[in-house]
Amino acid sequence: MKRFFIHALQLVLRRASSELHSSFFIILALTFTSCDDFLDITPTGKVIPSTFDEYRALLGYEYNNFTSDRYMTTIRTDEVRINSRTSYEDRDAYLDLWLWKDEDPSPTTTYFSWRTYYHNIYIANYILEHRGEIKNGSSDAISQLIGEAYMMRAYCHFLLVNLFAQPYTHCTPSTTRGVPIMLAADVNAMPRSSSVEAVYQQVISDLDEAAKYMKQEKWEKGYNYRFNVASVSALRARTYLYMGEWQKAYEAAQVVINSFGDLEDLNSTTAKLPNDAESVENIVALEHFSTNMSTVVNQVGADLISKYRTGDQRKKKYYDISSSIPALLKSGGYSSFRSAEAYLTAAEALANQGKTAEAIAQLLPLLNKRLNSTALTTAQELMTPMTQSELLQEIYDERFRELAFEGHRWYDLRRTTQPQLTRTYSGVTYTLTPEKYTMKFPPEAVEANPEIVIWDE
Repeated sequence: MKRFFIHALQLVLRRASSELHSSFFIILALTFTSCDDFLDITPTGKVIPSTFDEYRALLGYEYNNFTSDRYMTTIRTDEVRINSRTSYEDRDAYLDLWLWKDEDPSPTTTYFSWRTYYHNIYIANYILEHRGEIKNGSSDAISQLIGEAYMMRAYCHFLLVNLFAQPYTHCTPSTTRGVPIMLAADVNAMPRSSSVEAVYQQVISDLDEAAKYMKQEKWEKGYNYRFNVASVSALRARTYLYMGEWQKAYEAAQVVINSFGDLEDLNSTTAKLPNDAESVENIVALEHFSTNMSTVVNQVGADLISKYRTGDQRKKKYYDISSSIPALLKSGGYSSFRSAEAYLTAAEALANQGKTAEAIAQLLPLLNKRLNSTALTTAQELMTPMTQSELLQEIYDERFRELAFEGHRWYDLRRTTQPQLTRTYSGVTYTLTPEKYTMKFPPEAVEANPEIVIWDE
């Protein structure tokens, strides 16, 4: 899907600036072994990117190397189990994450990204700073590229603050440490962290800017990993949902539904999986949900399977339930934003405002495409008499069912009820407590820049 990058990057490998080589609290020092030529930059004075195609390829490189961290958060949730069928290699890499053993993890433990996000942000900043110098591109094409750079910066800051800072809904955002905000392509910067509130406000500001420049309503097949117009509203809806700004979340979700609201009908034998890159509901097919974690995520948790009721077509479409431990059929997709999430966001936002009947109405288009007719009737009968709290729990469960293994569950748990989960492994019981819903800064990041643990109020 993204193989064209190999050719496209040839345009920039010989034309990068010395600004790109240095240590940006370990971010640019470098992240990817495959990009040595790109990062071992020649001295200042050599040619830098100048044409639209070169700047497009520069951002394309960031798309191509975007992390799968949202997928990896699955390990910390109740979506997956680790047992005797898990390979030794996977146990070495992911066991401590699965057990929430964050204080003294094994040196073989795979950790969440840091460098990659800030490398993405650096390149977005570089494009934004040089926007007036881009040659040989139409005004619309350049405008679109600028919009995507703002989206890249917004999305990376959003993911960072939701990995490495407390959830907005479980802290005092204005007085709680967030993550560093980077708004300039400055490799010498040693920034402190900003507050959680400041990071969220920067995300919203960047979304406002992205909306001004974004032109592309929908990308053709093979290019739909790129951000488009609907993705701005999709991230806006998610951001406001995570903030508990219910009316704003609802309004943004409605924009998505009105412009990109198609859903796959799982009652049809020809329907694609919703997270397929070519699904009608896939808004942005960027993050890849098939990594070297494949044998781990193939072991679906019993709690998740139990959430699917009779007549729910997702149970047989998403999983192989023929064995005692169901295996995942939903892996391999590319999906960062899709329309089903917008329906769920709208429903949750309305329910939180006490508008239960309207919330149910927002769920029905989705349920109509996921349940058979009998199950749909049953679902309506179950939801109609529910109290606000009961309906909210039903919506959380519906998100669990619908968005399983797409990197949403961890964030949903931490921003809502933060349930205490337990796991027993080799006779020892481990517990997920509230403080473990926030990941620690990677040691390498703190060692490279001790300032990040300090934040500016």
